[in-house]
Amino acid sequence: MHEDGNGRRRAAERGGNSAPVRSGVDRGVDQEFLSLERELTVFLRRARASSGEMAREVHPDLEPAAYGLLVRLEECGAQRATELAAYIGVGKATMSRQLRALEELGFVSREPDPADGRAWLISLTERGRVDFGRVREARRMRYVRQLAGWDRVEVAELARLLHQLNAGAE
Repeated sequence: MHEDGNGRRRAAERGGNSAPVRSGVDRGVDQEFLSLERELTVFLRRARASSGEMAREVHPDLEPAAYGLLVRLEECGAQRATELAAYIGVGKATMSRQLRALEELGFVSREPDPADGRAWLISLTERGRVDFGRVREARRMRYVRQLAGWDRVEVAELARLLHQLNAGAE
């Protein structure tokens, strides 16, 4: 194998009948997207581990996936279970199980939806708000420490690009 002038790898010719070996770039896969996939994979693995740690800091029995529900409820206020399920991307049964666990731990409560008596609104309890707020502040401080060498403009740009990525995925 050797590289041509454009950085592509090709098989050395053997008697003129050997087909070139094509790299991912040659097959139409841009190196930038391969790098993005690799970095997102590492980022997501670390994010899952971090969410697990944060959930355990809120309560030892809290599932990592439930941390995202607490984030959503804290930011958006009371919501229906169906709205939460759609936002998180899980089915009704999974959402019911997670909400039941959060309710048993005293982090959320259910109240009838005044707009529809058949539906329920889920909201954070005072305990949920206080415990979650403490852990969220600790998480924010972790980001501050990890990105201490970054310029604030870079942090804002990262947040903007991640928002753009998330918005495109909805």
